[in-house]
Amino acid sequence: MLTPSERATTAILAIAVDGRKELQLMVDRIAATDGRRPTEITFLSDPGHRVIDRYGLLNPSGRGWPHPTTYLIDRSGTVRWKFTEVNYKIRPTNEAILGALRQIR
Repeated sequence: MLTPSERATTAILAIAVDGRKELQLMVDRIAATDGRRPTEITFLSDPGHRVIDRYGLLNPSGRGWPHPTTYLIDRSGTVRWKFTEVNYKIRPTNEAILGALRQIR
């Protein structure tokens, strides 16, 4: 969980190849699962995968999905921490992300 000061200085963005309508369905599913909206996350649609391609994350399997990746990027635009996994079922834990965030502050 982000502290109030971390919340004030941190933006959480999720980028997907899904269109806005599909992203809204995902937000609705998350809300139905845990009873609340993921208000700390801004979901961005990248159906042409311009951003995904820029970071070299497109999965070459032909399905058009990116490899799941988590970046911590500082205010100057420098990537300070990165986690990429080919297996979409493997994701960094919240604790790992928060630990990395706190190390770069």
